Amino acid sequence: MQEKREIRHQLLTGERALFQGKDLRIYNTIFDDGESPLKESRNIELYGSMFKWKYPLWYAKNIMARDCTWFEMGRAGVWYTQHIQVEDSAIEAPKNFRRCTDITLRNVSFPNAAETLWNCTGVNMDQVMAKGDYFAMNSENMKINGLTLYGNYSFDGAKNVEIRNSRLLSKDAFWNSENVTVYDSFISGEYLGWNARNLTLVNCTIESLQGMCYIANLVMKNCTLLNTTLAFEYSTVDAQINGKIDSVMNPSSGTIRADYIEELILEKDKVDPEKTTILCTLNRKEAV
Repeated sequence: MQEKREIRHQLLTGERALFQGKDLRIYNTIFDDGESPLKESRNIELYGSMFKWKYPLWYAKNIMARDCTWFEMGRAGVWYTQHIQVEDSAIEAPKNFRRCTDITLRNVSFPNAAETLWNCTGVNMDQVMAKGDYFAMNSENMKINGLTLYGNYSFDGAKNVEIRNSRLLSKDAFWNSENVTVYDSFISGEYLGWNARNLTLVNCTIESLQGMCYIANLVMKNCTLLNTTLAFEYSTVDAQINGKIDSVMNPSSGTIRADYIEELILEKDKVDPEKTTILCTLNRKEAV
């Protein structure tokens, strides 16, 4: 195994400061005033280091960063990179992680996560906080635990995603997605899941205006809907809801189970009501 050369307590400036660097262990070093300092690098470990300028890790392989910081101008920081692990770090810069493969993020914050994690494959996230729109667009094969997300249009076009123990404050989440399963999470946002295929929600609490519409194969198990109106329009649905649903509008087919439904809209000129089974344990008078 190749012995790594150590770099400690340096201020590195200028374009491509460590271009094509290989087998390096970098401690407490600042990369500033120069683009692409670690472009085309291989087998790099970074500890307590800082990126203050653009494009630090492009076309890199086998990267580990711990206790590191990407400042705001370290934007578009990790693109076209393979096998990267980031732990206990703060990434202030937007537009990070594009077209990367095999990403592990553990205890990482993204206070400006606009357009982050686009077109990536093989993403593992644990205890991540992100704030920004269009998070994780068109990414695939994601396993996520403990994500706190503040930002709209998240996971647009994502495929093969598993999310657990998370809190998503996100309008238009999961649009055009495929094979997404969310467990034990809270989701708040209008128009949740439109045009998705195979969206499964298990033990989730959801608040959404016109949520879960235009979905092919929506499955909901042991979920709670708060202030959720005009749900399930043109969706094929198998839903088991605890408590009431405020309103349901024109599901295409399937089964909906709930204590009761405050308002049920089935317009015969738009859908065939006989294709959807509605099972309520309480009638309206008992519920009141």
